[in-house]
Amino acid sequence: MNYFIRLIIFILISAGLAVISRRSLRASRSQGYTRFFAWEALAGVVLLNTPAWFTHPFSPIQIISWLLLFGSIPVAIHGFWLLKQKGKPQKSRRQPGSAAEAVNFAFENTSTLVTSGAYHYIRHPLYASLLILGAGAWLKEISLPSTLLFAVEIVCLYVTAHLEENENQARFGQSYMAYMQKTHMFIPFLF
Repeated sequence: MNYFIRLIIFILISAGLAVISRRSLRASRSQGYTRFFAWEALAGVVLLNTPAWFTHPFSPIQIISWLLLFGSIPVAIHGFWLLKQKGKPQKSRRQPGSAAEAVNFAFENTSTLVTSGAYHYIRHPLYASLLILGAGAWLKEISLPSTLLFAVEIVCLYVTAHLEENENQARFGQSYMAYMQKTHMFIPFLF
């Protein structure tokens, strides 16, 4: 796929992400604002490395890359499922609470703190799945531009996670602070 086609695809993806994130983009202190830029960086890594996705398919780095790419899927599905089933999201996006709740996706406005499944080990499985996906895409062809984009994704997701944690501390109080003491951000037992 040539550069021009990848650029057009990136512009279309960016437009779609902007539509999905339109409320968050108006609230620069919301988790959705920085998450938008993490998504943009991820899209950039994926599209930048598209030409290398199927070169040397059985090399060790390509195998690791594919394992990461496919491994991100169950992490994301599990995280969404837990938020929906255990978190009991509020029905409306426009809640009487904080301004951040008004710009969040409905599944993010949980009424119950989720601490089971992946959330028993890490506080942000959905962001972890994006990091895993980004790492898999980055490994397809490690270059300075792809490394910079992956670094932007990491930084944006880290900031996004902190913004979400501030929101959750306000929502769940001391129980969330105790939960933070027992879990890690993205990687079980490490970070």
